[in-house]
Amino acid sequence: MGAVTVSDERGGWSLIIRHPQAVAHSQSDAAAPAESVGDRNDRNSKRQNISIMKRSKPSGATGRKRKKEQEESKVKDRAALEKYLKKPPVAGEGTSDFPCTSHSEECEGITSIVCESTIAAPSDPAYYPGPSESTIAVPSDPADCPGPSAVPSDPADCPGPSESTIAVPSDPADCPGPSESTIAVPSDPADYPGPSESTIAVPSDPADCPGPSAVPSDPADCPGPSESTIAVPSDPADCPGPSESTIAVPSDPADCPGPSESTFAVPSDPADYPGPSESTIAVPSDPADCPGPSAVPSDPADCPGPSESTIAVPSDPADWPALSDTVRMELVRRGPYHLKSDFTFPKKEGGRSCHHHYFYRRLVNGETIKRSWVVYSKKNKSIYCFCCKLFSQKEYQLISSGLNDWKNCTDKLKTHENSPEHSRHMTLWKELETRLEKGLTIDKVEMALMEAEKRKWREVLTRLVAIIQSLAERNIAFRGTTETLNQPNNGNFLKEVELMAKFDPVLKQHVAEVQRGTTNISYLGKRIQNELIDCISGKIGDHMVKEIKQSKYFSIILDCTPDLSHTEQLSVIIRLVTTQDTPQIKEHFMGFLEVEQSTGESLSTLILKRLEQLDIPFEDCRGQSYDNGANMKGKRKGVQARLVQINPRALFVPCGAHTLNLVVADAAKSSAEATSYFGYLQKLFTLFSASTQRWSILKSHVNITLKSWSDTRWESRMNSIEAVRYQAAEVRDALLEVRDKATDGVVKIEAQSLAEEVGSYRFAICTVVWYDILTNIKHVSKMLQSVSMQLDIAVDLLRKTEVSLVSYRGNGFASAQASAKDICGQMNVEAVLKQKRLRSTKRQFSYESQEEQVSDALKKLEVSFFNMVVDVSIASLQERFKTLGEVEKKFGVLLNFPDLPKEDLTKQCETLSNTLSWGGQSDLDKRELALEMQNFPALPKANMTTLELLTFLQEKKMNEVYPNMWVALRIAVTIPVTVAAGERSFSKLKLIKTYLRSSMAQERLNGLALISINRKVSGQISFDDTINEFAARKSRRVRL
Repeated sequence: MGAVTVSDERGGWSLIIRHPQAVAHSQSDAAAPAESVGDRNDRNSKRQNISIMKRSKPSGATGRKRKKEQEESKVKDRAALEKYLKKPPVAGEGTSDFPCTSHSEECEGITSIVCESTIAAPSDPAYYPGPSESTIAVPSDPADCPGPSAVPSDPADCPGPSESTIAVPSDPADCPGPSESTIAVPSDPADYPGPSESTIAVPSDPADCPGPSAVPSDPADCPGPSESTIAVPSDPADCPGPSESTIAVPSDPADCPGPSESTFAVPSDPADYPGPSESTIAVPSDPADCPGPSAVPSDPADCPGPSESTIAVPSDPADWPALSDTVRMELVRRGPYHLKSDFTFPKKEGGRSCHHHYFYRRLVNGETIKRSWVVYSKKNKSIYCFCCKLFSQKEYQLISSGLNDWKNCTDKLKTHENSPEHSRHMTLWKELETRLEKGLTIDKVEMALMEAEKRKWREVLTRLVAIIQSLAERNIAFRGTTETLNQPNNGNFLKEVELMAKFDPVLKQHVAEVQRGTTNISYLGKRIQNELIDCISGKIGDHMVKEIKQSKYFSIILDCTPDLSHTEQLSVIIRLVTTQDTPQIKEHFMGFLEVEQSTGESLSTLILKRLEQLDIPFEDCRGQSYDNGANMKGKRKGVQARLVQINPRALFVPCGAHTLNLVVADAAKSSAEATSYFGYLQKLFTLFSASTQRWSILKSHVNITLKSWSDTRWESRMNSIEAVRYQAAEVRDALLEVRDKATDGVVKIEAQSLAEEVGSYRFAICTVVWYDILTNIKHVSKMLQSVSMQLDIAVDLLRKTEVSLVSYRGNGFASAQASAKDICGQMNVEAVLKQKRLRSTKRQFSYESQEEQVSDALKKLEVSFFNMVVDVSIASLQERFKTLGEVEKKFGVLLNFPDLPKEDLTKQCETLSNTLSWGGQSDLDKRELALEMQNFPALPKANMTTLELLTFLQEKKMNEVYPNMWVALRIAVTIPVTVAAGERSFSKLKLIKTYLRSSMAQERLNGLALISINRKVSGQISFDDTINEFAARKSRRVRL
C-alpha cells in the first residue's frame, strides 16, 4: 500500500497519507515518462480509499437509521487507518523526503503526511461543487508547515465534528456566490478561475506576500493557536499554486492541536454542523449579508472600518487621553506642538517663568540644537518630555504633572536628556515616525483607511465651517425650533446644509448617513456649532493679535452700551498701523466684555485683564480714546487717568465726533429760540407719524419725509431740518390738508398752529441758520469717523470749522434773512416779524441802570438767537478740543520740521522724546531725531500728512536711514481721534442679539461679532487651520 486516502467525493476534500514506498514511487514516477490518463486512473483505483460521504439530513426513522450506519462506517474507517499506520516501512526508502531529527522515534515509519485540499470531482455532475467552496493545500515538506491548524498523524488525536469547521452546504444551490469570502478551485487545472474571481493568489516570491496573513519564517514569530493564519512556506519552491492555500501539519503528533483549537474538521452528518455560537466561519447564502472586517472594498475611501474607533488627540500634553496604540500613532504622526517664537510665557508668583532657551541645547562649541522633545502645556504652565510621556511606564515630573521648577529647569533638562531611558524612548519615537512617514508600519492598510476617513470628515467640516462663516457674516440666526434635518422649522444652518447636500456629493453622503442612522456622528448639533464658531473667532483673534505684535505700537478705543437683555457691553477696539507693504491703519474689534460696574476702576481693571488674556503688553500702548463720560475721561478717577498712571505714554484723546456733538448741544441750549425751534420740528414729525392717513397726506406733498432726531446724536437733526429747509411750502400745505380732513378737534388745532408756525418769517430764519451751521459740522463729523483719520488732519479740520463759524458770525444773519424771504415767497406769506410787547422791569436799586430795550424784533432775533448760537459754538469748539490740540502740538514737529529753525527743532524734538519716555525707556533718541529731520530729503509735495510721510519712507525704503523718524510717525498715526469703531460695533450688536436671540450666551455673542465685524480678516483664515484647532481642543470620536 502506497498511501491511504480519506476523501469526500461530494465535499471536495481528501487526506492522503503516504508510505515511504509510495514516496519512493512518486520520486521514480517523476523521472519516468508521463503516463496516460487511463494508466493513472487504473493505478489510483488500486489505492485504498476511505470515503466519508456527506448526505443531506433525512427526517424520521430513515434518517436515524442512516445516521447510525454512518457512525459505524466511521469506526471501521478509523480502525483501518490505525492498522495501516502500524505497518513498518521499508528500510532506507524515502528518508530524504521527511527528515525527522528531533522526533525520530515518533516520526519513524512515516516520511510525509500531506493534506491535499484538492477538489475530488464526483461522478455525478449534479454534485459538482460551486465556485464558492474553499480549497486547502499543504506543501509536501512538513518543516515548511507551521501552525496551529495542523492535522495530526494519529487519527485518535484528530478533533471531532464539534470543532470549528468550514460549513459547506450539501445542496449546490445553497452555495454562496463569488462575492463571499470563499475560495473556489476546480479539480481540473484547465478550469482554474481567472484573476477576477475571489481567489487567494500567493506570489512565487515570499517578499511579495503582503498583509497580516503572512507567516514569518521563524516559528517563534508564529501567532498562537487561537489565530487563524494561512501559512506561506519560506521556500518559494514549496509555495502552492494560486488557487491553493496551505494548512500546516506538524511532524510531532504531540504538537497536534486539541479539540478546542481552530482545526478544520468537517462532520459527515449535517446535523452535527456547529451552530453560530461556535467558532465557525459561517458563509451566508446572500452576499449582501456578509459585513465583517474581512470584507475590504477596493476603494479605501469607502471603508469606515477601523478608523471609526480612532480619536483626534488634543495638542496640549496635559489634555492627552489614555495612551493607546492609536493615540500614540496619532501623536507621533502629528508631532510635538511647538510655540511661536513671539509667545510670552506667564510668570509664577515669584516672578519666574519659562523661556524659549529651554527649548534649545547649547553645545560646548557654541552651537545650539533644538530640543524637539520639549513640549509646553498652556493649561498647566509647565513643560513635558514628548517621547517619554508616550512610551515610558514610569511616573515622574516630566511625564505626569510637567516641570515648572524654572530655577532648576536647565539642570533637570540636561540630566533627563542624558539618561538612557530618554535615549531609548527617543529612538522608539524617531523609528515610529520614520515608519509612519514611509508607510512601513504593519497596519499600513489600516492606516490608509484611517487617512481616507480623516479626509472624509475634514471635507464635511470644511463645508460646515463655510456655512457658519457665511451666516455669521450676514448676522443671520442659526437655529430654529427643532434640530432635525428636513423639518420645516429647523433653522437657517440646517437649511443651508440641506440645500448644499442637493448639489454637493460630500454633504449628500453625510446627510444620507445621518438620516439612515449608520453614523452617530453628525457634527450638526448646537454644541458643535458653538465650538466651530469659537474656533473661527479664535483664529481671527490670533491673526489680529499677531498683527498687533508685529506692529508693536497700538492704541485702545473703548465704548459702552446696554444690549437687549439689559447687560452693559464694553466694546474693545485696538488701532494699529501695519508696515509690511504699504502702511495701513487698521482698527480691530477684539470683542465685547460684560460690565458689572461702570466705574473707572472697574472698567480699567477689565480692559487690562483682557489685554493680558490676549497676550498683548500694555507697555506698548501709545494712545487711548473714549467718549466724554465722567467715568472715562475723569482727570483723577476716570479710566484714562488710571491707565496713564500705569503707562504715561498712553496719551488720552477724547472722541472728536462726540466732542463735536457736544458743541452743537451747547449751542442749542444757549437760546430759548433755538430750543423751541427743535420742539416744533419734533411736533411736526409726531403729528404726521401718529396716523397712516396723515403720513400718506405728507408723502403726497413732499419728496423728502420728515425725520425724527436723537438726543445724543445731534448730527441726526440735520436730516429733520433738511425736509423743512427745501420743502417748507409743501409741509405747510400738508398741514392745512390735515386740518381740513381731521375729525378730531385736537388734531385740527395742532395742525393749524403748526401751519402758522411753519409759515412764519421767524421759523424760516431759524431753519436757514441751523441748516447752515449743521451742514458745516456734519461734514467734519463724517470725516472724523473715518478709520484712516489722523491726528493732524483732525486738528486741521476743526481749525477750518472754527474759521468758518467766525466768518459766518459776521455775515450769516443777513444771508439767512435773504433765504428766509425766498421761503416765505414760496408760501405766499409776508416776510415780517411780529412785534411783541416789551416788558418793563422794576429796578431794585437806584444805582442800577435801566436795561436797554431792543425795539426792533429782527434785531432782537439776531442778538438772542443768532449771535448766541454762533458764539457758544465757537467757544465750545475751542474749549472742548483743547486736549486734542495739546496732543497734536507734541507731534507737530513731524510735519513742520522743514520750516523750523535749528533751535526750535531741537527743542520740539526733545519735547516729543520726553513725551514718549517713561521708566528709563524711550521710544526716540532726541538728538538723532533732530539730525534726521535736518538731513531729511526733499518732500515730494508740501503739507503732507503723517501717513503720507510714513508711506514715503516705506516706498523709498529709507526706514533704516531715518529710524527715529520712522518710529515717531508710526506712533503719531496710531493715536486715535474718534471712537466711531465702537459705535459701529454697537450697530452689529443690535443685529446679532435681537429680541428672538436675547438669551444668547456671551461666548457665542463674541464669536459671532468677531466674525461679522472683522469679515476681512475672516476671509484670510484657512479652513484647514480652523479644523486643526477644532480637532486639537479635545478628543474627538473621529480622526481629524
